[in-house]
Amino acid sequence: MVKGIEIRDAHFPGRAPIDAYGNGGFRFADMSHRGSILCLPSGIHGWAPKIETALTADDLALVLERAADIEILLVGTGTELRRLPQALRDVLREHRISSDPMSTGAAVRTYNVLLAEDRAVAAALIAVD
Repeated sequence: MVKGIEIRDAHFPGRAPIDAYGNGGFRFADMSHRGSILCLPSGIHGWAPKIETALTADDLALVLERAADIEILLVGTGTELRRLPQALRDVLREHRISSDPMSTGAAVRTYNVLLAEDRAVAAALIAVD
């Protein structure tokens, strides 16, 4: 019997620099992804935060699961810088993760530099138009 289209969670199993961003998505590793992404030492994952303006620990559950491999979390908050809620900063600090919110463009550039330096960096990047 012929199966229909199988939909899987978006995941690239490796570390890769972000080649481009905008138009609602990102380009990396000769691929493109529409929507927001989490860049972790274990790979790049499609990501859909519940409320982009007020991230919670639930939105970053995958980051927290992989906390042992992450020292720095860059948070690309869209076109404008938005502070992370204190409760989220506290949870990240408990997991020994330093967080740095910035615009998505700045986060992409900083992520690429830290990745090239082979640092234990992760990024939560909200897609921009």
